[in-house]
Amino acid sequence: MYVATLLTSPAQPSLDSALVRSLRNAWGGGEATWLAAEEAAEFTLPAMPDNLWDVWAEMQKQGVDLAVQAVEGRRKKMLLADMDSTMIQQECIDELADEAGVGERVKEITARAMNGELDFEGALTERVGLLRGLPESVITDVLTNRITFMPGGRELVATMKANGGYAALVSGGFTAFTGKVAAHLGFDENRANTLLAENGALTGDVGRPILGKQAKVDALEQITARLGIAEADVIAVGDGANDLGMLHRAGTGVALHAKPVVAAECDIRVNHGDLTALLYLQGYARSDFA
Repeated sequence: MYVATLLTSPAQPSLDSALVRSLRNAWGGGEATWLAAEEAAEFTLPAMPDNLWDVWAEMQKQGVDLAVQAVEGRRKKMLLADMDSTMIQQECIDELADEAGVGERVKEITARAMNGELDFEGALTERVGLLRGLPESVITDVLTNRITFMPGGRELVATMKANGGYAALVSGGFTAFTGKVAAHLGFDENRANTLLAENGALTGDVGRPILGKQAKVDALEQITARLGIAEADVIAVGDGANDLGMLHRAGTGVALHAKPVVAAECDIRVNHGDLTALLYLQGYARSDFA
């Protein structure tokens, strides 16, 4: 048995009941259940539709995200999340680079790295090198004045934890940021790279080993083993090429506002919804949110 989930932006909820009903009828689905009025609905299906991606493309034009997945096991025991452009709305290294006066150069490298055009480790060391000499205090300034949270993050983490889940934040970014973001959102643990500093200034280097794409897969393996759960019990979310390993390995991998090259490799893509989409995908109604 499968379940189709339709959702839209919570900021501008516009999911039409006629659209839901029409698709349900076309696919021979069960009775529609509304998870949130004008925002998210679902219905069961006996089989995976042959025309899923054609319908998905049409839904995208109407501002609607559509996902079809197996009913069994869709409610997960663990959240594994990327940080930059996923749990927060910025790329931390780009914000630091702005402060260092090399913003445009670093943004270009970041974009290419997240699109999978550059080796992650090489791209990271090149970008961090451009931050050499920046006062360490700038990190606090950026956290305070430049970083904003992706809508729905606190509800996502709190609801999964309230239902016995575990939440881990894994980033190719920096511990100076993940520590604060994880604490604010309620994550159980966080992993990232360490920006090195001496005498109050950034050295232009990071601690080794560098945490990249494989580190996120390692986190998935290590944390699930420690918790005694299966990788199928994990919902993972990210947007960049360095997230693809964990998105493929997790039971449910969600490409959230992802780069096109990343979204193309994922069966579940959220382009209009926010982080609460991950709750709707697991069958939580808005009334269930913590």
